[in-house]
Amino acid sequence: MTSPDNLRAPDKTDTKPAPIRLSRRWQPWVLLGLLVAVFVLSLFWGRYPRVGFLPLANLSNDPLAAQLVWNLRLPRLLAAVLIGMSLASAGMVFQMVFSNPLVEPGFLGVSQAAAFGAAFSIVFLNGAAWLVQGSAVLFGLLGLASSYALARRVRYGGWVLRLLLAGIAVSAMFSAGVGLLKYLADPMRQLPEITFWLLGGLYSITWQRLLSALPLILVGLLVIYLMRWRLNLVSLEDDVAFSLGIAVNRERLLILVAAVAVTATSISISGLIGWAGLIVPHLARRLAGADSRYSIPISMLFGAVFMVVCDNLARTLLAGEVPLGILTSLVGALTFLFLMTRPQMRFHA
Repeated sequence: MTSPDNLRAPDKTDTKPAPIRLSRRWQPWVLLGLLVAVFVLSLFWGRYPRVGFLPLANLSNDPLAAQLVWNLRLPRLLAAVLIGMSLASAGMVFQMVFSNPLVEPGFLGVSQAAAFGAAFSIVFLNGAAWLVQGSAVLFGLLGLASSYALARRVRYGGWVLRLLLAGIAVSAMFSAGVGLLKYLADPMRQLPEITFWLLGGLYSITWQRLLSALPLILVGLLVIYLMRWRLNLVSLEDDVAFSLGIAVNRERLLILVAAVAVTATSISISGLIGWAGLIVPHLARRLAGADSRYSIPISMLFGAVFMVVCDNLARTLLAGEVPLGILTSLVGALTFLFLMTRPQMRFHA
């Protein structure tokens, strides 16, 4: 017989929010559909002349509207997609390889070195667009090489810890170099250009700049995607991975080079954009779990949606364009605080 105690109403304080469940098979398709929808809406959303949607009929009747959509907004949106995918996937790679959830794409000195290369080009090489881009990529790769070479000479701790310490030192040196170049720059012409570039933005994206960065970004993203199932293994301890027959250092170096390449190339055309490579991997893991076979594609799609939305805000929020790096930092920091203060919120695959 049921006791009266069992018939009492449940205590509301004992209830917990039900986890959000979405099959891993459908997660990428849902995010891909969201990305396509956001991309198409963003193509016709903007300031012309007022903020709002541009009627599709205007593309055939208004040459200026067609020029705006196909030669300004379309390459900019494609760049936002590629940069979001690059920074998010690179952040996931770094966080898993170094077993540190606070790592982001500038961890090995890549972002700071790329910023130094761009500032160097602006100050000493007249700041031509292709020179800024090439110099940023070159110095970004130099930052990785410097961190790797310095880590081999450190005699403290394991390989991951040595690479961590080397990356911190290299980042500090290139940051000091950027400060020195800003001090040497012409305050009327070069200094504003360096400052605005360091804030990040897609205002200068053209088809030419996009196509020049496209090959390296696509190759790097393809390497990361194809090696996503190996990332679970190279993130293990060296002894454990070696016992499984994995060439740890070689495979770890390959996927790190791919992550650095997409990061440096993205920075070369957009400037410094923070927090995308830190917060998006956290969101991807909450949805898809820690298995990189699933979290890498989810991270790429999440990063693309995040960057397109932030770029829309950057070009429409105020009369003048807001630097993209400011918005990504603001949105990323607020999202991070929300996640950290809502521990009961869990996503399960």
